[in-house]
Amino acid sequence: MVAEIAKYVPDTLDRALITHLRGDGRASLSKLATVLGVARGTVQNRLERLIETGTLLGFTARVRDDYDENAVHAVMMIEVVGKSTTQVIRKLRGLPEVHTLHTTNGNWDLVANIRAGSLAEFDRVLREVRMIDGVANSETSLLLSSV
Repeated sequence: MVAEIAKYVPDTLDRALITHLRGDGRASLSKLATVLGVARGTVQNRLERLIETGTLLGFTARVRDDYDENAVHAVMMIEVVGKSTTQVIRKLRGLPEVHTLHTTNGNWDLVANIRAGSLAEFDRVLREVRMIDGVANSETSLLLSSV
């Protein structure tokens, strides 16, 4: 029997750090320390721990929604077979086009927000998701405009 590794639970300072990084992922350690009211070394240690524990998966560039006219945004509802949800989530998190992923109730087990650079990339992502072991069914809706 394999021992389960305890999941790291961020505290108030970690959550504040993550909040500031969501707003400015390029903020310097010194700036973050000033904003959070802690030492620079504390921010560095916390940031390293968040990365090592997988709490922070990486840093990305955020762009305006209207930046790329060819970008494709969609919502995909996913049905998972049996008890394979954890494995399916792990695979989905490995796809950079899966912007957000949520568990849900009802007929669908997961909801993925997909962002792809073109219809061809979107088509590839759909195929990749549907080929993941444990994915039984999916339904996808393209997001056409925000109102």
